[in-house]
Amino acid sequence: MSRLNKELGLLQGVALLSTSLLGTGIFVVPALAATVAGDASLWAWLILIALVLPVAFTFAQLGKRFPHAGGAPHLIGQAFGLRLERISALLFLAVLPVGLPAALHIASGFWLALLDLDTAGLLAIQLLTLAAILLLGQRPPRASGLIQGLIAVAIVASVGMIWWLGDLPQPNQSLLPSLDGQWHLLPTALAVMFWCFVGIEAFTHLGEEFRRPERDFPLALLLGVLLAGLVYWACSVAILSFATYGDAQRDTTALPLLFEHLLGQKARVLAALIGYLACFASMNVYIQGFARLIWSLADEGRLPAPLAVRNRHGVPGRALLLVVASCALFTTLSLLLELSVDDLIRYANGNFILIYLFSMAAGWVLLRGLGRLLAGIATFLCAAVLLTLGSDALYSLGLLVALALLDMLHHARSATRQAGINR
Repeated sequence: MSRLNKELGLLQGVALLSTSLLGTGIFVVPALAATVAGDASLWAWLILIALVLPVAFTFAQLGKRFPHAGGAPHLIGQAFGLRLERISALLFLAVLPVGLPAALHIASGFWLALLDLDTAGLLAIQLLTLAAILLLGQRPPRASGLIQGLIAVAIVASVGMIWWLGDLPQPNQSLLPSLDGQWHLLPTALAVMFWCFVGIEAFTHLGEEFRRPERDFPLALLLGVLLAGLVYWACSVAILSFATYGDAQRDTTALPLLFEHLLGQKARVLAALIGYLACFASMNVYIQGFARLIWSLADEGRLPAPLAVRNRHGVPGRALLLVVASCALFTTLSLLLELSVDDLIRYANGNFILIYLFSMAAGWVLLRGLGRLLAGIATFLCAAVLLTLGSDALYSLGLLVALALLDMLHHARSATRQAGINR
């Protein structure tokens, strides 16, 4: 029996996931991939979609069988026990101090195209963004689904408009170019592009709120991944056609440059608005996911009981307030300490991959038949991606070891205390 209101349908689920996956990536990653691999990046997108589908399918099957607000940590616990569930939950929550300030920094950066802002102005926009997410999150989940559906339509329409105004594909352009002598470029491009599909694990926290999770949750997940992949590929075609890539400056402004080229100077406002809304949509899903994880842990007696209170709309309002307040604190600290977006993202990436890796291993344990085979493939893929992080993975691996040791120490003390009481 669901502990939360069942209000999400298929279309709302597709909108929530696709906008979460597109997020900031649609404005940056296709250009980065083009810089790394040129025309071969078009093949890389198709290969990546094929590689991500086993991950998506595994999450879909697990979410169908175990719809729960605890999301990926709950799935991991079903396979490997409560200890690893607790550790993976903390590992996921550890993204909050670094990942969300990075996303807020990127989102507020779009306003620099319109306004001359200093640090105080950027912080004000970031805090107002968090306030908007808090207000939206206090409403029933269908409200987020509606808003993000409109954002998804705006993103797809923008890429479609670029194709229409740019008369794409161009006559001399091959949508699947020859890879002669370019195969060696694909691994580097895939490593850059994989982060576009980080966000599936946050979506699993919403599984308990689907009206028909056994049907709509897996369909929403798979269709959302395919829609996001198609939009990324179409955007990559446009960037390659107009050569708005090649260096750090052009890579980070690829889509605004396309808008300006096709629509003139006034398009800067449109590009900034769509970029900001894409970031907003991605952050909204993550913050709602964090809130539901905290609420679920409190509802099961593993966090203070007041965090399990739901508001009049049946959503975990207090847990959401805690997440937003924490984001505001960490965002302020990151600005005061002048931490770069690259540093913040690098710290968060390893945590995401470990959560994916444990979730896919859980699929290998819990699923049977084709599902188990695909979960095995997905586990291998996630392990390979973790290896590509190199030294950047040391932060997350060190954090994992530290959390495991703290958990063991806590339970050893609890056992000693209980033994003393029993005497």
